[in-house]
Amino acid sequence: QFEFVESGGGLVQPGGSLRLSCAATGWRLSDYEIGWFRQAPGKEREGVSCISTGGDHRNYADAVKGRFTITRENAKATVYLQMNELKPEDTAVYYCATADCDGTNILPWDDDWGQGTQVIVSS
Repeated sequence: QFEFVESGGGLVQPGGSLRLSCAATGWRLSDYEIGWFRQAPGKEREGVSCISTGGDHRNYADAVKGRFTITRENAKATVYLQMNELKPEDTAVYYCATADCDGTNILPWDDDWGQGTQVIVSS
């Protein structure tokens, strides 16, 4: 079973940038599609982005297209989420997990979540 550790969150002003990291231990990360998900206060968790095993297929939620970029370094067992042009509505706890990225899917494979990393976008 994977253990994911998310990091890189923080407080940033609107229009700013953050780079989130997802470090994985356990099974071989390169065998799995990985997604980023977020949960804002009072809202359900939603898919943000996911990436195929080789990194050649990436999906993004409409709300973040053109602003966020997902990448992965399998040799380091790490997946990144570069977030630019941040908006207050991006405020949430961000999680990574194994995912289904087929087609346009951004779906978690299970309900096993780490602690996440908090992102607050505020002036």
